[in-house]
Amino acid sequence: MANKYGEAALIAARMDTYGKSITPAARWEQATAKLYPTSPSAQRKGGPRFAFLSLCEAGLVKGIPAGQYAPSNKAKAYALRAVALLNAGQHKTVSTLWAEVTDGEDIAHNSQMDVVLALWKNDLIVRSA
Repeated sequence: MANKYGEAALIAARMDTYGKSITPAARWEQATAKLYPTSPSAQRKGGPRFAFLSLCEAGLVKGIPAGQYAPSNKAKAYALRAVALLNAGQHKTVSTLWAEVTDGEDIAHNSQMDVVLALWKNDLIVRSA
């Protein structure tokens, strides 16, 4: 199983909305509240949240329509680049994806790739033909 942020992405993507329009941000908030009930800082952690919202914004999460969900930021670029690498059949682990999307810079991993890989491995990412 993915780490808790990967698990949050799975919960958010699979959330049954019962015909209601629930934004990706609200899905993420509900999922992280469930997994981190006593840690508001973990619920608000930016890297994984922006990775999830960025994938949703690009229309890459199955069942969630494309839209404006995330401000432009590095996590957005990292998540989108990671999906492109996965579509190309490259970099199947958190560490290899992270090294590639950051061009080898010494940047602390912030669970963005856990979100991408959890969705990818559970067939919740729209894959290119």
